[in-house]
Amino acid sequence: MSADYQLDGDVAVITLNNPPVNGLGYATRVGITSGLEKANADPAVKAIVITGAGKAFSGGADIREFGTPKALQEPNLNSVILTIENSAKPVVAAIHSVAMGGGLELALGCHYRVAAPGAQIALPEVKLGILPGAGGTQRLPRVLGVETALNMIVKGDPVPSEVLAGLPGQKLFDQMAANAESLLREAVAFAGQVAAKQAAGEPLPLVRNLPCKHPQGDAYFQFARNMVKGMAKNFPAPARCVDAVEAATKQKFDAGMATERAIFIELMTTPESAALRHVFFAERAASKIPDVGDDVKPRTINKVAVIGAGTMGGGISMNFLNAGIPVTILETKQEALDRGLSTIRKNYEAQVKKGKLKQDKYEQRMALLTPTLTYQDIADADLVIEAVFEELGVKEQVFKQLDAVMKPGAILASNTSTLDVDKIAGFTQRPQDVVGMHFFSPANVMKLLEVVRGAKTAKDVLATVMQIAKKIKKTAVVSGVCDGFIGNRMIEQYSRQAGFLLEEGATPQQVDKAIEKFGFAMGPFRMGDLAGNDIGWAIRKRRYVEKPGMKYSKIADLLCELGRYGQKTGAGWYDYQAGKRDALPSKLVEDMIATHRQAQGISPRKISDEEIVQRLVYALVNEGARILEDGIASKASDIDMVYLTGYGFPLWRGGPMKYADQVGLFNVAESMKRFARNPLDDASFWQPAPLLAKLAAEGKSFG
Repeated sequence: MSADYQLDGDVAVITLNNPPVNGLGYATRVGITSGLEKANADPAVKAIVITGAGKAFSGGADIREFGTPKALQEPNLNSVILTIENSAKPVVAAIHSVAMGGGLELALGCHYRVAAPGAQIALPEVKLGILPGAGGTQRLPRVLGVETALNMIVKGDPVPSEVLAGLPGQKLFDQMAANAESLLREAVAFAGQVAAKQAAGEPLPLVRNLPCKHPQGDAYFQFARNMVKGMAKNFPAPARCVDAVEAATKQKFDAGMATERAIFIELMTTPESAALRHVFFAERAASKIPDVGDDVKPRTINKVAVIGAGTMGGGISMNFLNAGIPVTILETKQEALDRGLSTIRKNYEAQVKKGKLKQDKYEQRMALLTPTLTYQDIADADLVIEAVFEELGVKEQVFKQLDAVMKPGAILASNTSTLDVDKIAGFTQRPQDVVGMHFFSPANVMKLLEVVRGAKTAKDVLATVMQIAKKIKKTAVVSGVCDGFIGNRMIEQYSRQAGFLLEEGATPQQVDKAIEKFGFAMGPFRMGDLAGNDIGWAIRKRRYVEKPGMKYSKIADLLCELGRYGQKTGAGWYDYQAGKRDALPSKLVEDMIATHRQAQGISPRKISDEEIVQRLVYALVNEGARILEDGIASKASDIDMVYLTGYGFPLWRGGPMKYADQVGLFNVAESMKRFARNPLDDASFWQPAPLLAKLAAEGKSFG
């Protein structure tokens, strides 16, 4: 039984006990209804209190039961709430810490609610592409008013209980406890009082019987709909939340519940909801490494050192300072150190100016930062991250120095984006302590952290890095060692396709617009201009030596030979005006592409946006399948997390591998075979990866 039952005088206390957040799984639901039956049958019991053990009242549905028969098995949550409403004795919810989703809906079904301050109250279902399915859209507007409730339902963000309790006219909380510790005692006392009132003939209140109206009616809901569609145009759920809340104001309660149910079922079948639910589980799965169990004890990280005070080093340092971890930052020259510290200060000062950071917090963070020019000063750091120039010889010098000075057990991490972590580990006498920690630029903003596992990286090193990633609010994904790891290895194929599309007849702006319309934050050519086209040029020069048979469009090289490296030089694939970031089509680039086509004997053709999107996205998918085959990523959802958090892939499509699943792998493979017949493309690349071909033939998916 996932709910405990005990008596406190003449009050029965039902305590949800399903760690970690008292999810409303089947056993918990049965526990509640059994407790209610027992309490109602016991003449000595005058009232009932429902609360949660540990760190939550209830976080809602039990995610471990998602997609299993138990999730829908009776008593479902609506049945549990109906049982509470029909209880002959008053039922009081004692809310603390967390009441979200189904947990809040459960509380709304109780006759009364007592809350501790600091409890996080939310209906976050919209973040999974659905809406509350157990009366949340019908009951919350009745206790908080239509506008407050609709804002909470559409955003899905938690609001502290004391904020809601302070709203004029609110009926969500009947009483606020002094604190979480005294909550149960106060709720039991309150239950005794309401039982006495009931005995004196006062009926038990039900949220369903409260009125629900908005003074502006239709005009307000139209305004809300327009606002929501403007802010969340690619997500159907927020607009449908408006419809459900509107139903609460126009229909009788049971009819409103039926409307909510119908919308819930409709949203569950949308590709956007499937994608968001996939992302929800993918994010949690990313932190689990198949052979690193809970028994592996992470090392303690109290001090961090960062080598290099450039853009990356400074950004990396800020992550740790933000989390309250002291950082020593090392540079070889005083002016480079001063420049780096000045950039960190400027970044923080900009946040202070915008009101995002308090002055005292800024000062606290800067006080945790120690600059140095000598390796000896970082010897006692628990974790050191190298963020120097991307060249193996430079890395070798740094890691030999680190090996000589760092204390035993220190973790030596490299921020390399493409280089061989095993070679870097080989520069030391302690390869077990070496790991890749590939941050994405700007490192203090981007959520992704690729954790690169070397052949000899110790399990406790991996466990530590995954734990510290959580502390600095990063989404960490483990990659094996290969050129470019997960993200950059795939983006290379995407970029190659972008180049071929130019050769065949597309313009940079057509390619960018097509993929941005699909949902990418930025197309490949605008992205190249932002990152610096010289970075890709350096990689291609290396490829021409290492893989002379690999086919590339030479247009990008011609662009770099003109010194058009992007925004930093004021010109790249696009032209830029001084001080502005607007990408303006370039006549010079158009002419350069046309001249190149002529020299290659290529007659340009009209290319559809659909072909552009398919070639770019399916290039990611095919290389992603090879990465899975090679064991570089342990699961397809990890690849999706890399692209969602590091490369601007549209969230509502769930990542490249999830998107391929939704299109159908058979259809994806057929398109690839079609692209392989294009003489101007790379036929060998478009052979579907064996894993993809096998799954397509069996009618299966990556998921």
